[in-house]
Amino acid sequence: MEYKEVQPAFFFASDEEAAPETPTSVTFEGSLVKIADVYELHLKAVRAMLEQDLLAAETHIMSALESMQTMIQEDETLLEDRRFNELLRTVTTEYREFYGIEPEEQLVEGSVFEIQQELYLEDDLVISNEALDLPDDLALNKTDVPLVQNNQVNRHLMYYTIRRPEVMETWLERSEIYFPMMREIFKEEGTPEELIHLSMIESGLRPTARSWASAVGLWQFIQATGSMYGLDVTWWVDERRDPEKATRAAAQHLRDLYQVWGDWHLAMANYNISPRGLNRAIRAAGGVEDYWTAYPFLPRETRGYVPGFIAATMIATNPESFGFEKEYGVEPYSYDEVNVAGLMPLEALAEAAGITTDELKALNPELLRWATPPVESYALKIPSGTRGDFMIAYNKIPKEKQIQDVAVHEVRSGENLGWIARKYGTSVRALFETNEGLRSTIYPGQKIMVPIAEARYNQTVAMTSSSRSQRSSSTQQRAAAPANSTAMTYIVKANDTIGHIAEWYDVRASQIRGWNGIGNTIRRGQKLQIYVPNARKEYYRTVEKLDFGAKQAIEKRQRAGENIFEGIAIASAQTGSAGSQSLMNQNAGSTRSYTVRNRDTLIEIADSYGVTVQSIQQENGLRGTVIYPGQVLRIPQ
Repeated sequence: MEYKEVQPAFFFASDEEAAPETPTSVTFEGSLVKIADVYELHLKAVRAMLEQDLLAAETHIMSALESMQTMIQEDETLLEDRRFNELLRTVTTEYREFYGIEPEEQLVEGSVFEIQQELYLEDDLVISNEALDLPDDLALNKTDVPLVQNNQVNRHLMYYTIRRPEVMETWLERSEIYFPMMREIFKEEGTPEELIHLSMIESGLRPTARSWASAVGLWQFIQATGSMYGLDVTWWVDERRDPEKATRAAAQHLRDLYQVWGDWHLAMANYNISPRGLNRAIRAAGGVEDYWTAYPFLPRETRGYVPGFIAATMIATNPESFGFEKEYGVEPYSYDEVNVAGLMPLEALAEAAGITTDELKALNPELLRWATPPVESYALKIPSGTRGDFMIAYNKIPKEKQIQDVAVHEVRSGENLGWIARKYGTSVRALFETNEGLRSTIYPGQKIMVPIAEARYNQTVAMTSSSRSQRSSSTQQRAAAPANSTAMTYIVKANDTIGHIAEWYDVRASQIRGWNGIGNTIRRGQKLQIYVPNARKEYYRTVEKLDFGAKQAIEKRQRAGENIFEGIAIASAQTGSAGSQSLMNQNAGSTRSYTVRNRDTLIEIADSYGVTVQSIQQENGLRGTVIYPGQVLRIPQ
């Protein structure tokens, strides 16, 4: 069974959170079965802790959290159910206790969510006894997205201009930072530029915003959707928090939704709610595919979503007409970018850049831990104009402040193994593998070896650009090829995204970007270089020939953990693609490959394939049990 990571950025139901005003009850059998399964996982975790089996406890806790997140993504109406929320509270409490997370460490970050709760109340509660006198010189209906005016839009206009003008003023000030970059990206993607104002409603223009629904970043992507557009989420990095990458993904996603609905209001609604939820409202409204017709049947948040966007756009494009400043004098988003070694402490990098660690994190909001991720090199953002000084200071960083294969942690009072694993971005299982004779009970002063990664990093700093505006694919440094791999050329086809291609070739989106020196933008006919294990090159050559529908079917089976060769056979039969039989023949007797994911261990990988740890070590020339994310292992048959 594959060990999957669940990010701690999960909806932590606070003890003070009130139950829904009108509690519902989960009555459909499928959800009750899933809820029962989660309860069983929770009980197994508790029993494992009673038996001092922390490895099993960690696995069960993570599985319970992952199951609940999947349920939310499949049906967001569960968040309105009292039974589901009580279970969520129980499971997340156990997660906190296991990893030593303090109660004040809340998931929800960003005032925009408090604003939404206030604004999405019943209409009259917000605008009673208020009057709105719209300016006469508004530039309405001069956009691709219709800026209609009705009572719902007026509600939001009154909220942002009369009741809470300080909210809009904050958003307008932040817009001067991010909107120049967003306009450029939306224009490149062929998405209406006025849709950049949706980021105000989504996140209040905070890159680190995270919601009760486990959505993250300026554009509030859930993990599943973000991955489809090339946004990687690991223990170390959450690219949903990267302003440029997330904006690129949002522009592509909105454009794709418009191709589905043929209407921008419905496309925006679908950005906020699942297709099933939107279709349910449309059916309830008589089948008319119109946002305003379906409006009464939509969830409360989605009812406020499009009107909120329209109001924000009207104000942001006519600030002076609504009593706001035309400009706030804030510098646009820009930076220099340098490549640094993996697992470099952020504190040392900040010192080399001449800024505080918090300032470095603000420039690199995608970084989640104390150091850069365990990759050969990482593109780090530093203040514009500081590249030269940083390079000099970086090369003088003392060795004791640089990367280490293994960290030595001295236990302090109140710590447990779960807390230590969380701090270093590893697992309890990995701690047991690294420390012979380690027991579940630890004591202050005890020293524990914490595996980090193999020392396969290039510490040379290389400039990839002098500023965001000067970057191009031709100037970016390309990542080195993995060991024992073959370069393949993939020609981008219609509907392809980097996320899709990464799924098909069992690599990460960040690897494809690194190998080709590109961002998230790809075009039909573009040639991409992808490195695959030598033993699987013939298999991947056949994958390249399959059409989009067949590859989508393969991807679905990959995510479900099903047999990939069976998936190719089925996909080929359904779509008429050729080559499935030859692929299945190639599988017989060949060495399998596996790309290491965050928090994988050799024991788990060996167990999942039914082989021994020693056989994997011999096949790959490994001396110990340390492996790193992105590493490709050959698994003996």
